[in-house]
Amino acid sequence: MKYIIIVPDGMHDRPLEELDNKTPLEVARTTNMDFMASNGFSGLVRTIPEKMNPGSDTGNMSLLGYNPNIYLSGRASLEAANMDIALREDEVAFRCNLVTAMDGRMDDYSAGHISSNEASLLIETLNEKIDLEGIRFYPGKSYRHILVLKVRTPSDYLKIQTIPPHDILGKEISKYLPKGPEAEMLLGLMEQSRIIFEKHPINKVRVDLGENPANMIWLWGQGAKPALPLFSEKYGVKGSIISAVDLVNGIGKVAGLEIIDVPGITGYYDTNYLGKAEYALKSLKKNDFVFIHIEAPDEAGHNGDFKAKIEAIENIDKHVVGTILNNFSKHDNVRILIASDHATPVELRTHSSEPVGFVMFGKGIAHDGSTEFSETSTQKKGVKFENGEDMMNYFINKFL
Repeated sequence: MKYIIIVPDGMHDRPLEELDNKTPLEVARTTNMDFMASNGFSGLVRTIPEKMNPGSDTGNMSLLGYNPNIYLSGRASLEAANMDIALREDEVAFRCNLVTAMDGRMDDYSAGHISSNEASLLIETLNEKIDLEGIRFYPGKSYRHILVLKVRTPSDYLKIQTIPPHDILGKEISKYLPKGPEAEMLLGLMEQSRIIFEKHPINKVRVDLGENPANMIWLWGQGAKPALPLFSEKYGVKGSIISAVDLVNGIGKVAGLEIIDVPGITGYYDTNYLGKAEYALKSLKKNDFVFIHIEAPDEAGHNGDFKAKIEAIENIDKHVVGTILNNFSKHDNVRILIASDHATPVELRTHSSEPVGFVMFGKGIAHDGSTEFSETSTQKKGVKFENGEDMMNYFINKFL
């Protein structure tokens, strides 16, 4: 049996007045997702445990069948794992966003989705200017980077209260800075970055071009060395992950899944949708499981752009879901699952914790009467799984 999970990150949404009280998913042309619903099983799954932050680390770990209450060690440590940064017991990793702050407010959590090349030069400058023992910045992709601190009491740094920058767009940053007994070091580094970046040539060029400058770093999402049971031992199948996001790949790497590099994937609207599907199909020639993660709907939600979210959903339906469906029939030994890791409502511009819709299709999965895949249709079916681990067990084991 072959198993395919497709994750349109943050696709689940809420009705919008601009769309006649429909969601982007309900407005989008989703012929292939609707086909799966018309021939499969759908409903809601609770990917975010009660009282946990609705982050992509929590949601994607849940969709992969791992209980975040047990295994979540912090977002940054998972991203570090994918970057082959081996954390020691006396080290803590922080997510380091390049952001745009204007007039004391968070203007852009991604510094205009700065290019990886530009960002790498800025991170290199930080290491040159802040040359202190126990402090190291690691360049990642676009605006997403990692800070590793060597400290005497890692547990104290894990307790620092930090806020994701995408949660405070348009808000006064002074109210959301890191808080806690050990937060002083973080605050100092953030202030130093502001001074270092102010006259950096990269930012001068960006301003001249009318682009948002990366004028400071924002530290959040800290974590210690992660550990997960191997996916192959937990679920009895070997598999792979396809994503442009270090966090998702990091979860996969720690779980022993193969990380597949697809040319042209960006983690944004312009990603190589078709390439993700084609490489996923190739991976199934040697593996039995593939997890395809697409970040674009989430980015559109954070940007408050329902038009971009509709387009991203349509691209996923046509180029990812459609390409995969065209290679299989319901009678083949294959099962396909589509679900968001969390909701990213356009009206909120950040993540929310409500259960999200899912649809399963394939060998042995009976039709439950649905005719479309949408928030409305899945809400009518109700919550079928109280957590992602139960859904994964059902998806892989129920009909064996």
